Amino acid sequence: MEEQRGMAAADLACINALAKAELTAEQVYVFELRLCDNEVDRDFERFDNEALERLGELFVGKSGIFDHQWSARGQTARIFRTEVVREPAVRTQAGDGYRWLKGWAYLLRTEENAGLIAEIEGGIKKEVSVGCSAGRSVCSVCGAEDGDCGHVPGQTYDGGVCFRELKDIRDAYEWSFVAVPAQRAAGVLKRFGQEREGDRTLRKEAELGRKYLQALRREVVRLAMLADDGLDGGVFARAAERMEEPELLELRRAYEARAAKRFPAPVQLRRRDAGKAEDAEAFLV
Repeated sequence: MEEQRGMAAADLACINALAKAELTAEQVYVFELRLCDNEVDRDFERFDNEALERLGELFVGKSGIFDHQWSARGQTARIFRTEVVREPAVRTQAGDGYRWLKGWAYLLRTEENAGLIAEIEGGIKKEVSVGCSAGRSVCSVCGAEDGDCGHVPGQTYDGGVCFRELKDIRDAYEWSFVAVPAQRAAGVLKRFGQEREGDRTLRKEAELGRKYLQALRREVVRLAMLADDGLDGGVFARAAERMEEPELLELRRAYEARAAKRFPAPVQLRRRDAGKAEDAEAFLV
């Protein structure tokens, strides 16, 4: 308990370093964010490890807004602390250890913010995206900078998907609540403090949902390979990772039909003379 109070006091000190008036713990609402990581995103870009460290420094004090609309009226929360989290057991598409930038943000517990706090608590306002400036963009295939080559992000070359690695971060502008972030994992992690029963239930349901989508994606890839011999399984599997349930269900239906035409189910017929004891278990297929 003493350690928990000390941690809260340290966080409050960081918050008050950004605030004009002295704030109490009762006046602020604090939540955690997964801002960005070093995985290849939907735009076939990724931050290198040095970029994550630099972004961690630059995002302290930056405001959160909505849909990257730069307006003072849209300012909702502010980041007061960051940390680069390392998960070396998890490998990225580029083959190195997974890292992600964690942020702690606060907003005031006012009547105006009550609705936003409720949406964060309920998982409605969850996904986030970051706005920043990078000095260099390097091709993963040949190392050329700023697109000065013929390699197209998202295309496969020698068994690997081309992407751009963002380096030399110059500035971090803001972070936004968005509907669909470029980085798949970016978003609100959980409310700061002790996890409640409702939070645990939501977390379990989210994990079940992820497992369901993973199984559905594997099934769609399997059916696609059965239906089309010329399909590149690796490319299709990576494409399926960007699809959500409606697209996957439609593809599963289509590929099931095509696979059934290529490999019709065998019909088993009992021999007409199966009345004989020696042929009682014989079948024609």
